[in-house]
Amino acid sequence: RTLLEALISCGVAASIAGSSRPCSGAEHMFSHALDTLNSGQAMHGEQCGVGAIMMAYLQGADWKLIRDTLRIVGAPTKARELNVPDSAIIEALMLANKIRPERFTILGEKGLTKEAALRLARATGVIDH
Repeated sequence: RTLLEALISCGVAASIAGSSRPCSGAEHMFSHALDTLNSGQAMHGEQCGVGAIMMAYLQGADWKLIRDTLRIVGAPTKARELNVPDSAIIEALMLANKIRPERFTILGEKGLTKEAALRLARATGVIDH
């Protein structure tokens, strides 16, 4: 019921805004960046789920709850589960803010440096090393 209400609310918000912006943040930009790098081997939603873990970490939200919930339903939470090399995760994190530059997200205008992307992916366990 909660998921259905969230999906309906998201659709209403997008209709009011006239764009997908209310429902499509940095996690979506991360997924599109993986696709741009030809590393998007998984489904869009799976890539967004992994992106949501990392973006929640940056936002100071409960990223572990997102990760644990994804694990419970059998969704990927790591680069290797997406069949994506660790290096592609880092590259996608560095590219993501450029995917929709007119949209302000937690990634900001400058995006992440390689060092920041590595720290983020390691801290959340998306990559192991």
